[in-house]
Amino acid sequence: MKMFLITLIGMTSFIFLMAIGTILIGKRLKGTCGGLGSIMGEDCMFCSKAEECKKKKEQEKLLAEG
Repeated sequence: MKMFLITLIGMTSFIFLMAIGTILIGKRLKGTCGGLGSIMGEDCMFCSKAEECKKKKEQEKLLAEG
C-alpha cells in the first residue's frame, strides 16, 4: 500500500507539473499526424503536412514495386 501511495503521489505531481508548464508556455496541446489512424490507412484531416505525407507514401510505394 505504501508503494502504491508513493507511485500515485509521484504520477499526480508529474501531471500537475506538466499542466503548469503547458499553462505558462501558452501553447495548445495537439495530437500527432501519425499513430493508429496512419497505420490503418486513414488520413489526418488536420495535418498541415498532409501533402508531404501523401508524396512520401507514393514514393515508398513506387520503391516497393520497382
